[in-house]
Amino acid sequence: MRFGVVVFPGSNCDHDCFYVLGNVLKQDVKYIWHKEAEVKGVDCIVLPGGFSYGDYLRTGAIARFSPVMQSIINFANKGGLVIGICNGFQILLEAGLLPGAMLRNKNVHFICKHVHIKLLNNNTPFTNLYKKDEVLKIPIAHNEGNYYINENGLKTLKENNQIVFQYCTNPNGAVDDIAGIINKEGNVLGMMPHPERSSEKELGSQDGLFIFKSIVEWVERGKIGHKRI
Repeated sequence: MRFGVVVFPGSNCDHDCFYVLGNVLKQDVKYIWHKEAEVKGVDCIVLPGGFSYGDYLRTGAIARFSPVMQSIINFANKGGLVIGICNGFQILLEAGLLPGAMLRNKNVHFICKHVHIKLLNNNTPFTNLYKKDEVLKIPIAHNEGNYYINENGLKTLKENNQIVFQYCTNPNGAVDDIAGIINKEGNVLGMMPHPERSSEKELGSQDGLFIFKSIVEWVERGKIGHKRI
């Protein structure tokens, strides 16, 4: 299969994601520049972490209007797999591909450390190699990771089993300890922890690697719900 890693001005985890996909998992992967108007020839798009456009105005708010985003929205609406990590999650929220918004961390400080998250939904393209309720050790690095959604929105997330990850100990004040969610259709995932930073034993954890492996497994088993775009 082939991955596409989007590069915005200010992205700083694009090379990390590219390395894990290409060197660790030996998958075909390419960079997608933010000014590209079309995205073709990929099975899964990765929106990496970083500080797109310097986080000016609001995290992800400017990146949402990059030329490439309309193509990514079209890709997702056709069933294409999209994963947004940290700043990528924030961009997916701004683009309306996922519900809710991000607020500043409750302690108003940047947080960078390993955390433990609980897997609530393993019936997704991104988590099918995990066990339900499995606890993962994956690092976070963000200033605005305090996920917010109103009461009705939270109820909908729960009813549709869209909450994929929850913090075991909430580091940022996120509603219902939410660390990652998926859209109703199940093909777009946003998560604040960085799985690419926990994909080799030298990094202290390999728990994040199975997110990328799950995607490969899902596509290779033919469960993907779209033709390559």
